[in-house]
Amino acid sequence: MKQLLPLFLLFVTFSSAFPADQREENEENIQLAQAYLNQFYSIDIEVSHLSQSNNRSLTDSKLREMQAFFGLAATGKLDSNTLEIMKTPRCGVPDVGQYGYTLPGWRKRKLTYRIMNYTPDMPQADVDEAIQKALEVWSEVTPLMFTKVYKGVADIMIAFRTRVHGWCPRHFDGPLGVLGHAFPPGPGLGGDTHFDEDENWTTKNATTGFNLFLVAAHEFGHSLGLSHSNDAKALMFPNYVTLDPGKYPLSQDDISGIQSIYGGLPTAPVITKGTNVPHACDPGLTFDAITTLRREVMFFKGRHLWRIYYDIADVEFESVASFWPSLPADLQAAYENPKDTILVFKDENFWMVRGYAVLPGHPKPIHTLGFPRRVKRIDAAVCDRDTRKTYFFVGIWCWRYDETTQTMDRGYPRAVIKQFPGIGLRVDAAFQHKGLFYFFRGSKQLEYDLKAKNVTRVLRTNSWFRCNEPLNSSFDIEGKVHSGGEEILYHLSLILFTLVFFIC
Repeated sequence: MKQLLPLFLLFVTFSSAFPADQREENEENIQLAQAYLNQFYSIDIEVSHLSQSNNRSLTDSKLREMQAFFGLAATGKLDSNTLEIMKTPRCGVPDVGQYGYTLPGWRKRKLTYRIMNYTPDMPQADVDEAIQKALEVWSEVTPLMFTKVYKGVADIMIAFRTRVHGWCPRHFDGPLGVLGHAFPPGPGLGGDTHFDEDENWTTKNATTGFNLFLVAAHEFGHSLGLSHSNDAKALMFPNYVTLDPGKYPLSQDDISGIQSIYGGLPTAPVITKGTNVPHACDPGLTFDAITTLRREVMFFKGRHLWRIYYDIADVEFESVASFWPSLPADLQAAYENPKDTILVFKDENFWMVRGYAVLPGHPKPIHTLGFPRRVKRIDAAVCDRDTRKTYFFVGIWCWRYDETTQTMDRGYPRAVIKQFPGIGLRVDAAFQHKGLFYFFRGSKQLEYDLKAKNVTRVLRTNSWFRCNEPLNSSFDIEGKVHSGGEEILYHLSLILFTLVFFIC
């Protein structure tokens, strides 16, 4: 009962003045909340080693963490909305702890799976089909291939179990609680997936059962290395939500997460003719990365870069190696920080450059900057000189980094479309000039007013090179942009991938 005291104190809306049956219900809710936080938010700590005040503070903190994860008001009070979430059937994988980040994936792309036993709730053929389709959800957006085996040890061992089962460290709790759990890639239990046989499994969204396809697709996300998402539209959201199983279940958050581990679908190699040296006035020119350096701007493309000076019309074209021989080609992001240092990024590494010297001790992993392990590359970066905040763009998300404290700001990542309305879903490169941000995506460039939070002009990517060639594109080179069009595109894209709410 010592463990229950902090939550009891937090549950201030109930008191001993209530009738006995309501006091009994209140205590049951407190016990439910304590068990929930112990299981999914790792607060199962020996109370005798803590003072009452410290234990209450810990419990209060974990309750707020849970509320924040589900988008509730983080009051630390056990209110009705919090209890409703806690009573919703869900996945048995914790929302924090070792599952707080995307874990390393399998080192191979061809994986095997084996169904150890079948639920009596469904014909075996329906179970086989549900499992196969649940795995195909992930193979459709990655290079992964899944093969069913009928004996021996497979990468993903699938079983229907009840309560305490075998050597598994996770237990089931009977009907209408935890639906299933899975383990991240690795030896032993790694990849294995268990479903609670005490549930009623079905192929449909029946009111008296749970759709095996939806639950299995979620659990296989864990088997492949994904953690839970706090996006209620994502397949990796921990709570079960009914969905038409005939519709596409992955949100963009799910796709970005799994592709950060395994990459996208393989594409046929592009065969190009002639030289690989980029042309500054190519109408289709795109950039890998852009950064300022004191009074100049550097535009990176492959093994080369262009240099321009704010007050000089000339454009210089050089090889990256002529400045920094130890840097790789095909950089993916770059920016200048307030300390007169350039940071350049490729894949999971970054280098710091001052002048013509790469600073010792580099490259370093990008995770040392505060990125979670699921982030495998940076698409673009730009530092706001006024606030000393750096924005990192990863897919459709952006992080904000405080250059003064050298820590990631809380509340991030945020969707790019929400942080910078009007610029679209993704950013290839970015830099700041005279207080304005310039975002590059494909063959166009967006001039962005940070204070007004809108796009002021749409330009061609190479407008800085003073090219005379007309841009072969449908957008207005110097015209005003209507950000509503970008918003419509954004919502249409989400409709394709995030049709409903999800699951465990």
